[in-house]
Amino acid sequence: MTEKSQTAQLPDAWASDAAYERYVGRWSRQVVPRFLEWLNVAPESTWLDVGCGTGTLSEAILQRAKPKRVRGIDWSPAFVAHAQERIRDPRASFKVADARALPEEAASYDAVVSGLMLNFVPEPEGAASEMARVVKPGGVVAAYVWDYAGKMEFMRYFWDAAAALDPAVAKLNEALRFKLCQPEPLAELFRGAGLEQVEVRDIEIPTTFKDFDDYWSPFLGGQGPAPTYAMSLTEEKRAALCEQIRASLPIAADGSIALVARVWAVRGAKT
Repeated sequence: MTEKSQTAQLPDAWASDAAYERYVGRWSRQVVPRFLEWLNVAPESTWLDVGCGTGTLSEAILQRAKPKRVRGIDWSPAFVAHAQERIRDPRASFKVADARALPEEAASYDAVVSGLMLNFVPEPEGAASEMARVVKPGGVVAAYVWDYAGKMEFMRYFWDAAAALDPAVAKLNEALRFKLCQPEPLAELFRGAGLEQVEVRDIEIPTTFKDFDDYWSPFLGGQGPAPTYAMSLTEEKRAALCEQIRASLPIAADGSIALVARVWAVRGAKT
C-alpha cells in the first residue's frame, strides 16, 4: 500500500482524554456557557448529552443549568470512564452507547444536546432522529459543531500547510470532509428529524496560544483528524510540516499566537 493510499484511509482517533483536552477540549469549554445561555432551559429539567466525550458539556450543565439530572452517552469507553471518574455529581450518569441507537425511552428528556459530535457520526440523520425521538413534546434539541470551513483558524493553518507540502492530503481536511458543519446543512438536518422552530447561530471565541509549542504539541497527541495525520508522517515529514506551519502563523513579538475559533450552533423544538 502506498503512502498516499494510507493517508486517504486514515481513521479519526478519539480515545485519550488528556490529549483531547489539550487539542480541542480547552476551547470547547469557552463555547459551552454561551451555548447554554442561548438555550435557556428551565431549572429542574432532565438532560441527555449525546456524544458527551470527556464530559465538558455535561459538567457545564450541572454547574450552570440547575438540572434535575444529566445523562451522558458516548461510543468511546475511555471517554465515558474519564467522565465518570471526574464528575461525581449524584445528578449525573454516563453510559457507552451509539448515538444512532440511544438506549433511552421515547419522550423522556426535556433537553437533548450534543457538542462537537454530529459530524463524526457515519449517519448523522440517524443521530438527529434519535435525539428528536427521546425529547419530550415541548422540549429542545440542540447541538454545536466547529466551523471547519471558516473561522476554525488553528486547524486551517495546519491543513493549509499540510496541503502546501502534499496536495494529496486535501481530502483529509475537515472543511472538505464535514459538509454538515455549515448553517444550512445543520438546519436541514434538524428539520429532517421532524423538529420545528429550527434556528442556527454562530459562537466565536478567542484561541490564544502562549507560544508555538502550545500550538503545535496538541497535534502530536493523535486525537482527531489533524493530529492523526501528523502522527502518521515520518519524523522528517512531520518536522517539515512543523516548520511550514511555524512560518505561516501570526506569531507576536512575545511569542503568543492569537487566533479565533467559531462554532455553528443549532436548536429545534419538538411539538
